[in-house]
Amino acid sequence: MFDAIVIGSGMSGGIAAKELCERGLKVLVIERGRKIVHGEDYMDTQMPWELPNNNMIPEDELARDYPIQSQCYAVNAATKKFWVKDSEHPYTTPEGKPFAWIRGYHLGGRSIMWGRQSYRLSEQDFGANAKDGHGCDWPIRYADLAPWYDHIETFIGVAGSKEGLPQLPDGQFLPEFALNDGEKLFKASVEAKFPGRKVISGRNANLSVAQPHHEELGRSSCQNRSICERGCSFGANHTSLSSSLPAAERTGNLTIVTDAIVHSLVQDPKTGKITSVRVIDAKTMQGRTYEAKIFFLNASAIASAQILLNSTSEANPRGLCNKSDQLGRNLMDHLYALTTAGIFPQYPKDSYYKGRRPTGIYIPRFRNVTEEADGYVRGYGYQGGVMRMGGKPQATAPGLGQEIKERGRKFGPWMAFISGFGEMLPSPDNRVTLNPARKDKWGIPLVHIDVSLGKNEHTMSKQILADGKAMIEAAGGMVISQASEAGTPGLGIHEMGTARMGRDPMTSVFNGFNQAHEAANLFCTDGAVMASSGCQNPSLTYMALTARAADYAAGLLKQGML
Repeated sequence: MFDAIVIGSGMSGGIAAKELCERGLKVLVIERGRKIVHGEDYMDTQMPWELPNNNMIPEDELARDYPIQSQCYAVNAATKKFWVKDSEHPYTTPEGKPFAWIRGYHLGGRSIMWGRQSYRLSEQDFGANAKDGHGCDWPIRYADLAPWYDHIETFIGVAGSKEGLPQLPDGQFLPEFALNDGEKLFKASVEAKFPGRKVISGRNANLSVAQPHHEELGRSSCQNRSICERGCSFGANHTSLSSSLPAAERTGNLTIVTDAIVHSLVQDPKTGKITSVRVIDAKTMQGRTYEAKIFFLNASAIASAQILLNSTSEANPRGLCNKSDQLGRNLMDHLYALTTAGIFPQYPKDSYYKGRRPTGIYIPRFRNVTEEADGYVRGYGYQGGVMRMGGKPQATAPGLGQEIKERGRKFGPWMAFISGFGEMLPSPDNRVTLNPARKDKWGIPLVHIDVSLGKNEHTMSKQILADGKAMIEAAGGMVISQASEAGTPGLGIHEMGTARMGRDPMTSVFNGFNQAHEAANLFCTDGAVMASSGCQNPSLTYMALTARAADYAAGLLKQGML
């Protein structure tokens, strides 16, 4: 028997393993996908001409195997091994209500390919549900999580600037990646014409300057190549494989099993505790069980809900820990793909920049902070960048020899794009259930995802686009393209909320320490537990919640209370 079992090895699962192992627990990590090895299984050292098909996936293969995954910007020939084949991992949605479930099934999960934007939620975010009545009140506040944000930022390494903004708390930062000349001009114009808005360097989990504790794990400073989604052999970006799992392994307390698909959890009807986890071997189809004293569920928001919903028993016919009927409900993602692009002919023609910085600019939320909103609650931020066009001929452009070289020496105008990430309200009607009629090849019911955007999201989307256009034009740009509506839900890849935290067992699934109301030794610290989404990228919050819950769970175990 293990002291603890962690289900999932991605962003939150890796931190759970690290924190529990470092507290002396013998930990088993169960990963449904295959084993991959840091460095060995990446394609980040190949030159462009060494990649097949100019790094593009053939159209027939895309249509057959990746119709959903290929909607993600990071899917290409070099990375396709990290994304599931939709043909092999189906799920269902209602007619006319698509949801893009973007997934990676392998050791380390989506931490290998994530965008690395790392922002804290604020006191305003943790109090939003109670203030405007949407969703249930968070059982914690910013002060509860602040020291754990510190802890995670220090460990993973987050580059950023301190700005003193209450809606975007500062953290323990490495030096930020500096803005280029075009971004400095854009920043100056926007901040002068909109005094309540800020343009800052995106806070990201890349090592601008590696610290000794990073180097001890074999990590080094960022090389500014901006091909992070291929996997980074330098370990310059935080992933489970470069960072948290190696930290867990050096304790001698970690065991990992891969190709082990979790079917369900088993609860003792007398004590209420979880006794074991049932898994199916992905290759042999054989079933087996693992026992432990405590269990951490970190499979990702939708998959964690699927596991709990499939853990039925006579006492729990609707799924494990579901007396509240909130399990699977309140699925959220961020409003995504609300992009405005413009060109700036007047920006300096004698200026360029070196390298491909792994982050861009960030415009923190200002609506319902320094500026009022009309017809909607909550708010949004923008991610984007300003770059110089030209300098690299298109691979499909005709030409030979010297002509191509000369074209490569000529630069075009500066161009900017800013894309809004808006908060989606929790709604019990946006939910994950199990399809009663269809199962996957391991005999587990398929996930059925039923999600739509509400009036608040549609109203907010229009304002995101209006504000985006206003800022591009205020900075002297001419808008050349703009989205007309938000992208398909799921494309933000920030799914959360399916087993929310709360104080009341009748309106929530987990408590303020991420402990199940109905099973004292079960914890969940992935996106499933989020009571609201904020508009900030959520992975940093998942990791902070995980470290806090692991400390709490290990303490209870040591005291003999679990």
